[in-house]
Amino acid sequence: MTIAELCLLGVVMVTLLSIMPAKIDGKRAYDNANPRDPNFYTPGLRARAQGAQLNGFEAFPFFAAAVLLAEMRSVPQGTLNALALGFLAVRIAYALFYLTDRPSLRSTVWAIGVACNLAIFFSPAWAGR
Repeated sequence: MTIAELCLLGVVMVTLLSIMPAKIDGKRAYDNANPRDPNFYTPGLRARAQGAQLNGFEAFPFFAAAVLLAEMRSVPQGTLNALALGFLAVRIAYALFYLTDRPSLRSTVWAIGVACNLAIFFSPAWAGR
């Protein structure tokens, strides 16, 4: 497996783990029989955790498609790995900034993540592939 492929798993794990603070914060109020109860995700940490997770689910398909396209088109592995690691780092920062209620920093790293994704997606063109 390549580092870029392992980053796919990393991004999934960041997305899945970003909801954990909400579940820890409201462990007595959380109802596993009704995990999507909107009343559980009230404003505050729980709402931010849900927002971070939902954004991770939104960002992942484009990242996965871009990585797979770049690998299929034989983009230099070092370039792809660096961009994928950058995207993973951005997703970690994004989740942390979301959870700690830092919207300006969150928006900034979100834009950097989009730039990483676009770079991965267009890397076959730059590599002449």
